Amino acid sequence: MKILGIDVGGSGIKGAIVNTKKGDLITERYRIPTPQPATPNAVINTITKIIKHFDWHGPVGVGFPAAVVDEVVRTASNIDEAWIGINAANKIEKVTGCPTHLVNDVDAAGFAEMKFGAGKKEKGIVLIAAFGTGIGTAIFNKKKLLPNTELGHILLNGMVAEHYAANSIREREELTFEEWGKRVNEYLSHMEKLFYPNLIIIGGGVSKKFDQFVNYLDLETPVVPAKNRNHAGIIGAALAAKSLN
Repeated sequence: MKILGIDVGGSGIKGAIVNTKKGDLITERYRIPTPQPATPNAVINTITKIIKHFDWHGPVGVGFPAAVVDEVVRTASNIDEAWIGINAANKIEKVTGCPTHLVNDVDAAGFAEMKFGAGKKEKGIVLIAAFGTGIGTAIFNKKKLLPNTELGHILLNGMVAEHYAANSIREREELTFEEWGKRVNEYLSHMEKLFYPNLIIIGGGVSKKFDQFVNYLDLETPVVPAKNRNHAGIIGAALAAKSLN
């Protein structure tokens, strides 16, 4: 089954056609920088460009950096606040003619990791933490998702956690991987005490650099990088849209 998966991030919007049976990309990934400000019209226009790039007319799954309930965007931490309350799937369908399903971006990445990646064999509690523009999370228990956890917004050291330990903060403050890895460890230690997971999966683009900060993580829980790396959101968005077929 082929579905177009699109991953909307704070810095880039990327898509590819996915083989949902095998969990791999059939095409090269196509990426466009996220428009600033990331207003509904600007982002939908960018999504439309990706759909046209692939000359796609079938179902589309979109991973979105917000809490999403019944296709309606409920939060906006790294996108424009004008998104709140909008049925984004409906708007994308009207513009493109493609049946569309929206899901939280890290929940999408979690679907990919739990079916095809690092969480495939884990039946207990799995925490996926994606470090990018912000910190996104997904929690699975016995392979079932608790949607829209958004745990990057908890307070840590008196500030919002993603303003302290996101990968964008590492870049902005020019932190070494040791300095940043210790912040990541603080955050994950807090998650460990809240949820006692069996496995923690590190997602986002920084998962490719896992070996540069893993030595600064001191947790009881095993921590591994996402196997699908930066493709997890695309693959998972496509998996989430399988119901549209």
